[in-house]
Amino acid sequence: MTPCEQAPAATAFDDLHTRRAAELTRQAYLLTGRPCLARRAVERAFQLAWQRWPEVAVDPDPAGWVRAAAYEYALTPWHRLAPRLRTARTPQRLPLSAGPQDRALLEAVLSLPAPRRRALLLHDGAGLGLAATAAECEASRPAAAGRLDRARGWVAARVPGPGLAGRPPEEQGAVLRARLAAVMAALEVTVPTAPEVRAGSERSARRTTRAVFALTGLFALTTLTVAVAAPDHGDLPRTRPGTAAPVLPEAARLRPDLR
Repeated sequence: MTPCEQAPAATAFDDLHTRRAAELTRQAYLLTGRPCLARRAVERAFQLAWQRWPEVAVDPDPAGWVRAAAYEYALTPWHRLAPRLRTARTPQRLPLSAGPQDRALLEAVLSLPAPRRRALLLHDGAGLGLAATAAECEASRPAAAGRLDRARGWVAARVPGPGLAGRPPEEQGAVLRARLAAVMAALEVTVPTAPEVRAGSERSARRTTRAVFALTGLFALTTLTVAVAAPDHGDLPRTRPGTAAPVLPEAARLRPDLR
């Protein structure tokens, strides 16, 4: 983007980040149970959004674009190998004022398999419809509905108190939406500022560009080294002196007695 284009783009990006970053971080916390990973996932998603802002800005739902990127990052299995992101899945970050039902709800959500947890948080947590939930989960509508129903049943069986068990699925969804909203409101999260995210995004883009140039140069150098050091297999083999058969004169070939 040119400097003239960047100023309004930065304003729009900063507005999106200000309105949605904390909310998405709370959702990512319920998705992972890891506050450090939740913050990193949302920060990385916004950095990616800034790098692709011309695409994100014209998306029908820019916040949904960022949410999908954050969820994908948060659920990537290799995070289990990162020591700084490998923390226990416990609800200990809930404030002391949170009641046992809120803690039980968080534990039940975190005990769900990742596909069901994602469907539940998208539909009952983020308020998406079934079609949008299925699309973001990359599943069919029947598959997304099945995940959602099983997730609600699992949570209803593990959360004490009235409100979930024995209700029809739609009523369970309404109760869960209210209770998940209360749990997310109680979560204490901190997010970087929008200018910090943009600056981090630009640093990341520069590092990626330098890495690509470095790998391209290394590949070219390796190719040149192999070409110089390898023997030339393109030359025709040379005939050793004295090994070729003598060529007889025309008369000798026609008259054997002259040989």
